[in-house]
Amino acid sequence: MTITNDIRYIGVNDHQVDLFEGQYVVPKGMAYNSYAILDEKIAIMDTVDKNFTREWLDKVQATLEGRKPDYLVVQHMEPDHSANIANFLELYPETVVVSSAKAFQMMQNFFGRDYADRRIVVGEGDTLCLGKHTLTFVTAPMVHWPEVIVTYDSYDKVLFSADGFGKFGALDAEEDWACEARRYYIGIVGKYGPQVQTLLKKAAKLDIAIICPLHGPVLTENLGYYLNLYDIWSSYGVESEGVMIAYTSVYGNTKAAVELLAQKLEEKGCPKVVVNDLARCDMAEAVEDAFRYGKLVLATTTYNADIFPFMKEFLHHLTERNYQKRTIGLMENGSWAPMAAKVMRKMLEGSKELTFTETTVKILSALNDDSKAQIEALANELV
Repeated sequence: MTITNDIRYIGVNDHQVDLFEGQYVVPKGMAYNSYAILDEKIAIMDTVDKNFTREWLDKVQATLEGRKPDYLVVQHMEPDHSANIANFLELYPETVVVSSAKAFQMMQNFFGRDYADRRIVVGEGDTLCLGKHTLTFVTAPMVHWPEVIVTYDSYDKVLFSADGFGKFGALDAEEDWACEARRYYIGIVGKYGPQVQTLLKKAAKLDIAIICPLHGPVLTENLGYYLNLYDIWSSYGVESEGVMIAYTSVYGNTKAAVELLAQKLEEKGCPKVVVNDLARCDMAEAVEDAFRYGKLVLATTTYNADIFPFMKEFLHHLTERNYQKRTIGLMENGSWAPMAAKVMRKMLEGSKELTFTETTVKILSALNDDSKAQIEALANELV
């Protein structure tokens, strides 16, 4: 793939992976992106996952057409991008490695050496001239690892954005960018919103025409759309108006209450109602929906004087990603000592800027006139 006259795509598609990072379902695979900048001097931007060593090295060799790479720029040391550093440097022993100080420490951990004899350590604002192309390095600590740098090529106005602006899915899979980029961002980067905001402020000072991430497609048009979504996600803003209902149900009574609430919300003109059964849905998609919409209803049973395990897991996912700035409604069910609402409030007490509805729905085993009236009141509050 030719990105510009001098920049080539040399990444790979992975259709073997079922769980990315051991937890995220990726039915359409993953892309591990790598790039070559061909100038008077040649820079290779990152490597790929260990399962694609031969395919990637063959692509590098074909792209170089007999030339030797001068630099290997390592922006991120997560193994899906760094696994082939040692293999590449063995094949091209004269190549100099360019990366951050923390990245070289990690290379010692991963490969048993830090390449002190063939490295350039770069930090904020450092540059590397390839000829026409001058690369400027921008530090991006904790987006989403501490060693991360991103790279700006002023000649072609390209931002090599590391894991920023990445998404799930191989490049030969046709799907909506925002859906899988949102799930990727919330799941993997979501905890580090302030750090992403810092990086976005740095990026705003650059004249960017193309974004080359380490996962997902190269972005060449309507960059404002992608930048705006990243600004919303990283500031924990509301992307879409609507209500997300997350529930667990043992014998169907809590489910019946959730279905009634969803019906009432739709009848009252709620712009969007999304319902997730936490025992059966993709947990990462449920977490994504909780961050996408401005209002969240949590409905679960009291279980072992606590809450149902899938709800507890869901709330842990939210709180560890700094869930905030939302309206929360609670629905609890219990046959003799309902306390789920109390437990859920306790789990969320460290979250910032949450507003709880005045109405909390209490179901004693099954719906009755009182709990139906509470659902009506909750629907009115949410709409």
